[in-house]
Amino acid sequence: MATLRERLAGEVPIVAVSFGDDDAEGHAARARELGVDLAELRIDWYGDTDPGHVRRAIAPFRAAGLATLATIRSKAEGGYWPGDDAERLRLFEAVLPEVDAVDIELSSAGILPGVVAAARTADRPVIVSYHDFARTPEEPALRATVEAAAAAGADLVKISTMVHRPADLRVLAGLLMRYPSMIVIGMGTEGAGSRVFFPLLGSRITYSAIGGRPAPGQLPFAETVRLLETFSPGYAARRSAGVTA
Repeated sequence: MATLRERLAGEVPIVAVSFGDDDAEGHAARARELGVDLAELRIDWYGDTDPGHVRRAIAPFRAAGLATLATIRSKAEGGYWPGDDAERLRLFEAVLPEVDAVDIELSSAGILPGVVAAARTADRPVIVSYHDFARTPEEPALRATVEAAAAAGADLVKISTMVHRPADLRVLAGLLMRYPSMIVIGMGTEGAGSRVFFPLLGSRITYSAIGGRPAPGQLPFAETVRLLETFSPGYAARRSAGVTA
């Protein structure tokens, strides 16, 4: 089976679903049954962020053979992390050997170099992300953000902005055309189409929901799968080969 790093370097869309720690074994079993490509472990949602508890909550996903992405999202970018950045860095360092990749915000400048360094030691890819829940900045500003994330050590850059009108989608599509191997997401009702069609243009991961706390405009997993199977022959072929339930 291809590693997550190898799949990120490919062209077939990857569908992620985010999970907390409320029923790790149940979530892992359901994700495997449904053929989830990537389990995003939203550690900032966890009721207990002690490293031992977090590793125990990760274990069922590993046992199920699921690719995992650890995210400890800051409150500044829509997350729920309750502690300080020093604690967050220590937690990233503790969980990195247990997961396949990590996501850290570009705005978390105080710990970003430490997370990147720890990921390099563990040989895990790093997603450096940027979120704007209010608007979509102009493309030159977004290009500067992409370049800054790449310079900070990103293996993959993620840009997620709120879409209010078709012009915002055109900005994001233009960004993706300029940097074809990254993650680009338009949030909100007006941006929902980006979650299906941007992966066809090269956006490497699209995020969907199975219950939980869907992001603005996020589509249910089943609907995301149905649409990608319709429009992406490569994705449909992988689903046909890999999903037995």
